[in-house]
Amino acid sequence: MGGSGSNAAALHVPVLAERIVELLAPALSEPRSVYVDGTLGMGGHSELILQSCPNATVVGIDRDPAALRLAGERLAAYGSRVRLHHATYHELPEVLADEGLTSVQAICLDLGLSSLQIDSVERGFAYATDAPLDMRMNSEQSLTAADIVNSWSESELARILRVHGEERFAARIAGAIVKARADQEFTTSAQLVAVIADAIPMAARHSGGHPAKRSFQALRIAVNDEIASLSAVLPAALQALAPGGRLAVLAYHSGEDRLVKRAFADATSDRVPAGVPEVPAGYAAEYRLLTRGAERPNPAEIQTNPRAASARLRALVRHQEVVR
Repeated sequence: MGGSGSNAAALHVPVLAERIVELLAPALSEPRSVYVDGTLGMGGHSELILQSCPNATVVGIDRDPAALRLAGERLAAYGSRVRLHHATYHELPEVLADEGLTSVQAICLDLGLSSLQIDSVERGFAYATDAPLDMRMNSEQSLTAADIVNSWSESELARILRVHGEERFAARIAGAIVKARADQEFTTSAQLVAVIADAIPMAARHSGGHPAKRSFQALRIAVNDEIASLSAVLPAALQALAPGGRLAVLAYHSGEDRLVKRAFADATSDRVPAGVPEVPAGYAAEYRLLTRGAERPNPAEIQTNPRAASARLRALVRHQEVVR
C-alpha cells in the first residue's frame, strides 16, 4: 500500500499489538470469523489481525471521519475483508445489525485518543500547543471544549475536572475559568492553559507533569461523552461475543480502567451467594478472564512508543457452552 495508507502506518504505533493479537487470534481461526475493532483509529491493530488471521473479516468502527479515511486507505489491500462504519463504539448493536450479524468472534476497544487526534494540532487536544479549543473526536458533532468552558456552570466545571481529570485543584480552576470568561470568551488552548496554570498553587505547578494535563483530559472526556459511551459498550460487547469469543480492552486512565475492571469482574463471577457449595445450572459465569489484573507495556515498548506508558490491558473469553 502506498500514499496515505503508508503515512498512517508510519504515524501510528499500535499499543500492545503483539499481545492483543496473541489474545484474540485463537477466536479467529475459523472461516467467516469476525473481528470488531470498536476504535479503529488508523487501523494498526486491525492490520495485524488481518495479517495474522487469514480467515478473519474486520468490522471497523470509529467516530472520527479523518481516521476512517486514513484507515480505509491503509487497509484497502484487504478488499472485502474490511468493512468500515462511521459510528461511536456504544453504537455496536446498530453496527452489527447493519452487518446482519448476531454475534462475533473477537472485539477490541483501544480507548482514549488516537495518534491522529493527538498529532492534529488544529483539533486542540494538546495542551502544549496553541490551537482552537475544540477536542471533538467526531468533527461532525456540535459540542466543543470552548462551549463547555464558556457556558457550563462553575459547579459543573469543577465536577468534571475532579471526576474525569482527578484534579485536586478542580474548584480553584473552575472558579478561575468562570472569572476569566466574564472578561473574554475562551477560544484557544493557550488561553485556557494560562488560566489553569495561574489557578494552581506555585508549589504544585511543577509536579505531576504539565499543570493543564488533567484538566485537558477531563474536558476531552466530557466533550466526547467517553465514560457514558464506555459504560454502554461494555455490556453490548459482552453480549455480542459468540461462544469462545474474546474481548480485549485497552484503557489509559483510572476512570476507564475501573469501569472495565468492574464489568469484567461481574461477567466472570458466578451469580450465587458466597458460600453456596454448588452453582446451580444457569448461574455459572459465562466468561473467564484471560489476563491477570491489568497487563502493562514493558519498558522496551514504552521507550519505542511513549504514548503506551499509561496503557492497561484486560481481556476475557466467553465459555464455549452458552445458554442464551
